[in-house]
Amino acid sequence: MKFPFQFSKGPSTDTITLSPLKFKPISLADMPLINSMLQASQSRTCDYSIGGIYMWIDYFHYEYCVVDDTLFILGRTENRPDEIAFSLPVGELPLSDAVRMIRDYCRLKNIPVVFSAVPADRLDALLEAAGPDAVVERLDDWSDYLYDISALATLTGKHLMKKRNHVNRFFAENPHWRFEALTHELLPETMLFFSGNAIGEKTDEAMALYEHDQCRRVLDSLSSYPFEGAILRSESGEICAFTVGEVIGDTVFCHIEKINHEINGAGAAVNKLFAAYMLRRHPRLRYINREEDCGDEGLRAAKLSYHPAAILEKYNVRL
Repeated sequence: MKFPFQFSKGPSTDTITLSPLKFKPISLADMPLINSMLQASQSRTCDYSIGGIYMWIDYFHYEYCVVDDTLFILGRTENRPDEIAFSLPVGELPLSDAVRMIRDYCRLKNIPVVFSAVPADRLDALLEAAGPDAVVERLDDWSDYLYDISALATLTGKHLMKKRNHVNRFFAENPHWRFEALTHELLPETMLFFSGNAIGEKTDEAMALYEHDQCRRVLDSLSSYPFEGAILRSESGEICAFTVGEVIGDTVFCHIEKINHEINGAGAAVNKLFAAYMLRRHPRLRYINREEDCGDEGLRAAKLSYHPAAILEKYNVRL
């Protein structure tokens, strides 16, 4: 007899179980639903933000489904893009139930059960739900750098003196600098600046090229995203830096930052001014997440030089 659906057996029973997980590709039309669910994720890692998902859809082959008001995302592990993995489910289901659903799905598909980019503060809960057979792997190059937004907005204190000096040099050499919100009218000029900007600082060239292309796509349809941005002009009146971020809860995620490094202090200035700008717009903000270094030693040194409030570790978990 042929069944019209695929079935799997549960781990400790002979009862045949139909997996409710039906994944489909993520599109821009799905953004309002996914965004509403991410707002309740209570995670400060960038993997649970719209930018962290939509800017990397093709690279990690993300798909999604929603079951019982819970968001499931299927993709690839962050350190091995050819290995299928799941994000930690977000929503109303108890984590143990959500993990069981993923186990059932993986039996149907005959694939290993792997979770990727599991935040450190959710690791114990996953291990409790997963049982004793879990194998944990720390993702050394994928930790997020989290900063006190008030500290970056003011750069007070001896430990940030060098950054203040960079900003003051920019102000001194560019007395007529301007910092403006990134509006629709400014997008063509911003795109022109972006087109002349060097491709990003990543050891993985393929990833750098992909990220550059995705930044262009975001700028092409910026109004479709729940993002806020700003530009910085130098003495000449031309754009010398711009930043695009996203607010979730008490954290702003800095998804895009491009700088003309030939302008002294432009990077430190746009960093400070954007933090202050977002804090004025969203007084409840406590943190700014400047995302991962992806193993690039220069980028790591630059992020550490701002003295993060925390480094948010992530893990792969295999069941």
